[in-house]
Amino acid sequence: MVTKQQLKGLPEDADLRRADSLAREIFSDVANKWALLIIEALGERTLRFSELRDEVEGVSHKMLTQNLRMLERNGLLERKVYPTVPPRVEYTLTEPGRALRTAVDAMCGWTHRYLGHIEDARRRFGE
Repeated sequence: MVTKQQLKGLPEDADLRRADSLAREIFSDVANKWALLIIEALGERTLRFSELRDEVEGVSHKMLTQNLRMLERNGLLERKVYPTVPPRVEYTLTEPGRALRTAVDAMCGWTHRYLGHIEDARRRFGE
């Protein structure tokens, strides 16, 4: 998190601490498990809806659709529709989406690195 001093000169919409800022809205959009898993699944690839659903185990059709629309609205992925019957739709990360994937990859690495530690802590907690 940045300090108020670091935010000086930036628009109010850049302050994640402000409930009404655009930065907070974007952060809230992309910081959910489905969005992060979709970004990770796409990586450098282009995938169709059904391929994404297979890659992201447990996501419902509705949640995948909502998250794909949100990621597209925020400019993180591109949706390409081919005029076939039935229509073929493909999804690819944009440059900002690929940049965000770097952070997602770091979170995945952190999870793998500390998984044993977290499992131990949960056992001590009684889970």
